[in-house]
Amino acid sequence: MDQSENKSTNPCIAAGAQTLEQVIEARLTRRGVLGGIAAVSGALLSGCTTGHSETAEPQTPVFDFDEIARGVDDTHHVPVGYGTDTLIRWGDPLFEDSPAFDPMAQSETAQLRQFGYNNDYVGFVALPDSEDGRNRGLLCVNHEYVSTTLMLPGVAADFPASMTKDFCLTEMAAHGGTVVEIVETEDGWRPVVGSKYNRRITAHSTPMEITGPAAGSARLVTTKDPTGTVVAGTMNNCAGGITPWGTWLMAEENFNGYFRGEVPEGHGEAENHKRYGVPGGWYQWGRFVDRYDVSKEPNEPNRFGWVVEVDPTDPTSQPKKRTALGRFKHEGAESVIAPDGRLVIYMGDDQRFDYVYKFVSTGRVNRNDPSANRDLLDDGVLYVARFDEDGMVDWMPLRHGEGPLTIANGFRDQADVLIETRRAADLLGATPMDRPEDVEPDPSTGKVWLMLTNNSERTDDQVDAANPRANNQFGHIIEIIEPSGDFSATRSRWEILVRCGDPSDPAFGASWNPLTSENGWFGSPDNCAVDPSGRLWIATDGNERTGAADGLWAVETTGERRGTSRAFFRAPEGAEVCGPKFTPDGRTLFLAVQHPGEGEGATFESPSTRWPDFNSRTPPRPAVVAIRRVDGGTVGG
Repeated sequence: MDQSENKSTNPCIAAGAQTLEQVIEARLTRRGVLGGIAAVSGALLSGCTTGHSETAEPQTPVFDFDEIARGVDDTHHVPVGYGTDTLIRWGDPLFEDSPAFDPMAQSETAQLRQFGYNNDYVGFVALPDSEDGRNRGLLCVNHEYVSTTLMLPGVAADFPASMTKDFCLTEMAAHGGTVVEIVETEDGWRPVVGSKYNRRITAHSTPMEITGPAAGSARLVTTKDPTGTVVAGTMNNCAGGITPWGTWLMAEENFNGYFRGEVPEGHGEAENHKRYGVPGGWYQWGRFVDRYDVSKEPNEPNRFGWVVEVDPTDPTSQPKKRTALGRFKHEGAESVIAPDGRLVIYMGDDQRFDYVYKFVSTGRVNRNDPSANRDLLDDGVLYVARFDEDGMVDWMPLRHGEGPLTIANGFRDQADVLIETRRAADLLGATPMDRPEDVEPDPSTGKVWLMLTNNSERTDDQVDAANPRANNQFGHIIEIIEPSGDFSATRSRWEILVRCGDPSDPAFGASWNPLTSENGWFGSPDNCAVDPSGRLWIATDGNERTGAADGLWAVETTGERRGTSRAFFRAPEGAEVCGPKFTPDGRTLFLAVQHPGEGEGATFESPSTRWPDFNSRTPPRPAVVAIRRVDGGTVGG
């Protein structure tokens, strides 16, 4: 999600001397692609084709649906033969005592009992069928941030002076996440209001335990928590993941934007905060709540930027911030079991010129006893990626005492390494990437799909093999191939699947399979999913740069159609598409539609659309939609 421009805070950006032509030549000399090097070199320059994996592989099923058209308007679009249900919207009730949604009288009390704002990640945990035989599950949804002037009435004209403490508390209550039980009926999926599983998690009222190597560090101590082990809430939860044992991982991303003030002169956290962009000053919370003012609580930002583990089946359980997974602007935390039983979690740090990570647990997943995995994420090795020109990835461990991660460089222990994950990765020489967002492993193939959204700040002398375009406005997608499907490997291969943007204009340097239609190409890949058939789906955030709305695309990854993209879902004006998530049978696709109605000059009183209610008295409402085929078949064909 592009809340800000995500400008780089990395002081160690490596500058290369290669031109784009040299990079292309170097990457193609080691193998022929789709009929030979000469054919590919010409096609790349005309924006027609893409890379191809060296090894033979089975072809995944081809998508079969009527592609929708590019464009922008006030509603959403799906292919012929598909239907959508608005499953749950901002302000919808979760509990029997939830008040009715009243956008003109919003309050903290009401919002704590209602579905939150700007839904991003969507997770699905299946429940045993009920006595009536209906499919049931728990929807786990992140509420990333709030669009203040679009959400709150009357604040836009004099913002930020118009913000009050009550408004800020309402914003805090709209952050965090929601667990809601859903059931499949003859008319589609519906939320179960009052379910024993339903729960709101917020930025300020949900106690969380800090666990792992950084727990108890003096750098996590605050006035209200002298132990450095308990924190109230989570915020800016972007993408996430569901573990093999059914817990929900909430990834904290742009936490810096919630802090105001300046740390005292000469304070030990000054450089650390600078590397993370603290204070961002996007919200007014620090005017009313001391913890968000770094001049009063300089350690508070160190308590955010982690991955939070939640048990969605137990609404009384305390969420845990798992510090072993590192501290940065986490876009997601998708997991997979390695052949030896260890858990591997892939993560991107969503900022220009930051890095790609994976965590490998020390212990092995117990597939038969979920409770045995309770603290599996507290012990393991965090790695950061270096993408080499020869098509290999080196995963470098961030372990205290190894290489430059020593006392001499200011790291007293592993807690320091994890609190300052970015600086540790800088010193290891990780590859600065073009905004790494979702990173999705596919257990059936041993591949990992990496979304790189864009980076307009990259200059010609900063181009490298894995980031081959200066002024990269449209992003690209990298395929990581783990050797023999071993996701715990420390050395992997990589290829560029597609370079996004308009293939008809050579100036963009885009690369797609020529079978991609004028509606099929896109820009700014963000979230992704592999469906039960092993096919890749990609949602965008920033496709408006191409002159069209954000949406969801189906992308072929094998065979002669590799690199072919088809448009499946188009968002209403101003919105981005998040999720996506499929039910295990592949017959339902859940999508989060975030910040509909945004745009230049858009406000609560005058949004660019009033989706999904289209009521003149109701503002646009972020919502989760469920998409199914009319004939009940598999989504995508």
